[in-house]
This record gives sequence, C-alpha cells and structure tokens, in this order.
Amino acid sequence: MSSEIWTEKYRPQTFSEVVGQNDIVKRVESFVNSFNIPHILFAGPAGTGKSTLALVVVKQLFKNTWRDNYLELNASDERGIQIIREKVKNFARTKALGSVPFKVIFLDEADALTQEAQQALRRTMENYSGTCRFIMSCNYSSKIIDPIQSRCAIFRFKLLEKKDVDRVIRKIAEKENLSINDDAITAIYDGSEGDCRRCINILQSTASISPTITSDLVSTILASTKPKDIKIVLDYALAGDFEQARERLLDIMLKQSISGQDVIKSIQKEVWNLPVEPELKMKLIEKTGEIEFRITEGSDTFIQLQALLASFVLAGIGK
Repeated sequence: MSSEIWTEKYRPQTFSEVVGQNDIVKRVESFVNSFNIPHILFAGPAGTGKSTLALVVVKQLFKNTWRDNYLELNASDERGIQIIREKVKNFARTKALGSVPFKVIFLDEADALTQEAQQALRRTMENYSGTCRFIMSCNYSSKIIDPIQSRCAIFRFKLLEKKDVDRVIRKIAEKENLSINDDAITAIYDGSEGDCRRCINILQSTASISPTITSDLVSTILASTKPKDIKIVLDYALAGDFEQARERLLDIMLKQSISGQDVIKSIQKEVWNLPVEPELKMKLIEKTGEIEFRITEGSDTFIQLQALLASFVLAGIGK
C-alpha cells in the first residue's frame, strides 16, 4: 500500500471528477470555458470540495503554466493586514503568463482574516481586477464582510450524500485492491458526516490494518459506539430497566473509551429508529440537546448521561 496521503493522491484533476456539487461545478466550468471568471467565494462545510474545485479551475485555465499564475494562501496562518499589503498585492499587480489575461489568488479559510485584512483585501480586489482574480473559501460566509461578498460570485457547498461518498470510496478501493462491503461504506459515511476528506482518511487508516474493510474495523478506527450497542441501552431504558441501561452504558464508555459527546451523538441518531410516537421522539431529542449543552459547559459527563437515561425511562413508562 502506498505511503502517500490518499486525500492528495486521489484529489480530482478535472470538473467531472468533483462529486456532490453538480450545480456549482457546471456554473464554474462555464466561467472557465469562457476564460473569464469573476471573483469567487466558496462557502460551506469542511471536506466538501472547495479547495479542490479552486485547484481544478486553475489547472483547467492555465494548463502547464498554472503554478506560475497561482498563489495559494491559508488565511488562518497568514491572516494579518501585512500579508494583504505585501504578499497578495505584489502578486496581484504583475501580469499573467500565457493567454489568460489574469492570475488567480486562492485564499483558503478566508473567514479567519482579520477585519483590517478584509478591508485591505477589498481595495486590492478592486484595484487589480484587471490582472488578478480572487477565489476564497470559508466555512461561514457571514464572517466575510459585505463589501467583499458583493464583489464575488458566491457558491454554497453542501455536505456530500452517501451516493457521492460511495462513488469515491469504491474508486479508491478498486485502485488500491481493497475489499469493502456496503456496511463498511455506511459506517465510513456515518463517521465522516458528509466530509469526503475524512472519509478518505478513515479508509486509508483501516486499509493500513487490513485490505478487507469491515464495519467493525471502521468502528475501531473511529473509536465510536456501534449503533447496536446504543440501541440495547435505549431499549433497556424504554423498558423501564434503568439499572441495566446504566450498566450497559458504563460498559460501553469504559471498554470502548468513548467520550460523552460521542455517546450523545450516537443516542441522537438512534432515537429516530426507536419504536415510539413522533411526539415522544421530539421530546427525547430536545432532552438530548439539553444534556449535550450541559456536558459542553463542563458538567460531569456520566451524571448527565444518567439523567438522560432517566428521561428515557420516564418516557418509556409514560411520564
């Protein structure tokens, strides 16, 4: 098995390889085909293809000379006004090499830029629009000042669906000679929560242990609770057996080294599969959110989880 990081090894090189963002890809590809792109803002969760699409845009525009016409900065590392005044401005003011009349600057995690840096960037985008285009990516577009947003075409990325992740995983598994079943793919998807980068990292981690990928192996790598274990706990609680539910929960947390917040997330997912009325499910979800908040604020994890189990027991006996 290659020691190369798979997220880089299998990074898409063309528009057709980018998964899960079809509408965005079509619109961006039309800009590239016309050799005239506006300033662009990619907003959305991590691992959904923002940086990858920016790189595809540059490679399709400039072909073999893309490295000479492209500057990539991670705004969370280089976030001050001096970076905008010096590094960005110096690159933006020079002409591009080749037939494309502009260069491209990619600012990753642009929502980490300080307010002063964003104000300086606004003027730079305006003054050098003839020789440079900006592509910015961020998790939260609300942290980008309005003057910058108004100068950009904004594309909002969504979390990947299971079919998109399935396509990526099966492609990698075929090239790496891995054996993987549907249950394992489901486990990887559930563990990644729609983050393709995390999916690939999980796959590589499990493949380093065995070329046969199973859901149990994925659960071991994720250090997460198995849905069937949590279901047993909730079944005991809804049946009114608080002591058994408490004992099984403690057993899961100690033997599998699962954090309280991970248990809460697993319970929240499993609530929707319980054979109870929808109104009761809503009450249990509300209680789950309340307990998660208390744990986040620093309350004792196991005491709070016992309180949550008590709520399930009361719900099970109709109180």
